[in-house]
Amino acid sequence: MKAVVCTKYGPPEVLQLKEVNKPSPKHDEVCIKIYATAVTASDIYIRGSQLPIRFWLPMRLFLGFTKPRKSIIGMVLAGEIESVGKDIKRFKVGDQVYGITGFGLGAYAEYKCMKETDSMHGCLSLKPANISYEEATAAAYGGLLALQRLEEGNIQRGQKVLIYGASGTSGTIAIQLAKYYGAEVTGVCSTNHLEFVKSLGADKVIDYTKEESENFIDRYDFMLDAVGKAKSSKIKELCKKALSSEGKYISIDDGKLELKSERLIKIKGLIDAGHIKPVVDRIYPMDRIVEAHEYVGMGRKRGGVAISIDHSN
Repeated sequence: MKAVVCTKYGPPEVLQLKEVNKPSPKHDEVCIKIYATAVTASDIYIRGSQLPIRFWLPMRLFLGFTKPRKSIIGMVLAGEIESVGKDIKRFKVGDQVYGITGFGLGAYAEYKCMKETDSMHGCLSLKPANISYEEATAAAYGGLLALQRLEEGNIQRGQKVLIYGASGTSGTIAIQLAKYYGAEVTGVCSTNHLEFVKSLGADKVIDYTKEESENFIDRYDFMLDAVGKAKSSKIKELCKKALSSEGKYISIDDGKLELKSERLIKIKGLIDAGHIKPVVDRIYPMDRIVEAHEYVGMGRKRGGVAISIDHSN
């Protein structure tokens, strides 16, 4: 099978498309024929060995110190169950699925074997029926992050919620989820994304690049930092100070992402019902994954960036 191999840490050019052995499922695994994967911020950090300081040692233990322990990286997939082990109960051959591979990585390939039970090596669910495989990758990664953090924030109807980084993979879904919960939502993004963020349902938008935007800062019950603590701005700091006395600030990098299939199932239901829709900025073929990494690394994308995998060749 074809796979994108990363044998050393470095710039996007370290990624190489190669032929590797196709995996076979163990008795408690399914084998997924992958039709789409994604280039996420996590992939950028892993490939470039630029992990946040507080996560450096534990992540290195899993990922490898001098080079990736697993040469096939990639954390997000959407595809079809091709074969199943004898102990599999949740899935059958032909099921369309989506999920996160966690520390199992391996999504930059035509096939991936995963357990049906949740663990640090992944979680899996049936894919929403009314979206593409590429859109499902944004739903899996951005959806899990956004849903977990909003649940931690205990969003209530009528509360004022601010999403900083509203145009990213998790930010675009967080806006829609917060609106579904009945909150009044303010999105913070750059000038080029203001109208786009409004189109997602944001009641108000703030341009973090403009100092006069501080005049539009309100009092908030909850703030989700959807870009992480490593990126800051004057507006971001002012927004944090604008939290109410009992307001809560949560960053997407506050603790690990919980890999729970029950959340994937919940996201599937919300998408199937039309309450939220994942956003994909660009779709690249597998042989242009270096270009995809370069684009994501620029930090200007809207929603997710997907990699489409063509099995016809």
